[in-house]
Amino acid sequence: MNKAIQAAIERHAIGCYPQECCGLIIREGRKRVYVPCSNTARTPDEHFRLAPEDFAGAEERGEVLAVVHSHPDYPATPSEADRVACEASGLPWHILQVRSHESGQIEPGEMVHLQPSGYQAPLLGRAFAHGVHDCLSIVLDYYQREMHIDLGSFEREDGWWERGGNLYLDNLPAAGFERVHSLQQGDIVLMQIRSPVPNHAAIYLQDGTLSTEREHFPTPGAILHHLYGRDSRRDTYGGYWAEVTTGYWRHRQAPR
Repeated sequence: MNKAIQAAIERHAIGCYPQECCGLIIREGRKRVYVPCSNTARTPDEHFRLAPEDFAGAEERGEVLAVVHSHPDYPATPSEADRVACEASGLPWHILQVRSHESGQIEPGEMVHLQPSGYQAPLLGRAFAHGVHDCLSIVLDYYQREMHIDLGSFEREDGWWERGGNLYLDNLPAAGFERVHSLQQGDIVLMQIRSPVPNHAAIYLQDGTLSTEREHFPTPGAILHHLYGRDSRRDTYGGYWAEVTTGYWRHRQAPR
């Protein structure tokens, strides 16, 4: 990274403070340049979501080389969500700390560089970041790691259930799921929580274990899920969770 690119990133990050900035480094002809992008996250002071149209525009200009974002008043150390999203992007990431002082001055701090390295976040105890670590991510990761079924990926915006979306019912059948009337290990429990449509999914753990994370004690009859704003966890299925359940879904490749 040359001095001109770093200076451009610092200006952008300071200008966006106290929100996170985001952008891309591209190769445009024979030179490398920084392309500022829009952060469309619902909580831009805590997360970033790089506008898809900005990414497409950068690709039209040249080769995308790296992703950039800032951590306002927070160390540049990559979060778990940063590490996972870096892996998904297949690109290097650069994270810049931006700090404010009592005088009101805002200045850049440390910049940390992150490379894809094969990192996978644990199923239990991961922090929430919509679109990276949420209830759908738990389903996708569980099926890939525990059942060796690749369900693909699904683009979604935060709050899709409030904007006329129906993510689960629109995609479950095409992804190989069918409705069932009883539960077994690995089934999806679909729920509707303060929403006009089903908007939360959990994995039923009949034996309460995860074969890829043996260090956790068994909790038979639990669900593995990731609630909005909380760490992923297991909860005993029943009570409130049963009340908000709309149905059970089983993949066609699951053991019968």
